[in-house]
Amino acid sequence: MALLQAQERAEGKRSTVRKIREEGNIPAVLYGKNMKSKAIFVNAADFMKIIRENGRNSLITMEVNGEEHSVMLHDIQKDPLRNEIIHVDFHVVDMKTEVEVNVNVHLVGEALGVKDGGVLQQPLHQLSIRALPANIPSSIEVDVSNLEIGQVITVGDIQTNDKYEINHEPTEVIASILPPKQEEEIHSGEQQEPGQPEAMEGRETTPE
Repeated sequence: MALLQAQERAEGKRSTVRKIREEGNIPAVLYGKNMKSKAIFVNAADFMKIIRENGRNSLITMEVNGEEHSVMLHDIQKDPLRNEIIHVDFHVVDMKTEVEVNVNVHLVGEALGVKDGGVLQQPLHQLSIRALPANIPSSIEVDVSNLEIGQVITVGDIQTNDKYEINHEPTEVIASILPPKQEEEIHSGEQQEPGQPEAMEGRETTPE
């Protein structure tokens, strides 16, 4: 489990929050079922490294004032113009209680149907699952190598190994191979019916 250091901060002061961001940190809040919410901040580089290496749904050991908490990232707020993270929420989790999270779906392998000219489609890019925090996968990989034209992979095809429950109907399609488009034949003009034309230039005529 990744370790992330956090420090408490004064809550509600705009100047303090601005200074925290200027120093390369991210204002955050830490909360849980049996604890009082704490206004904190974390180092932006350390936070991004953990998310990049372990995924958004990873378990994190957060140390605040010498105390360690098992936490998960609950929410990220970004500046819409700069696309920079301006605030994050961390939720203290009970390792014995299931939680619901959204997990990214990654298709792996080169489908047989694509090799035959088909088009791979992925209607579902995320799946909602319910699991104990320790059993939450960083992502769900779906192998499409044997998928042929006209075939589909559904939610019911995913092997969970009883580690998590998927909150979707088993018939929902995750990936499919569409047949290649049939190009319409373009004609430059209408074809004439076979037979002799009514008048032909240069033909011989029998004199009366």
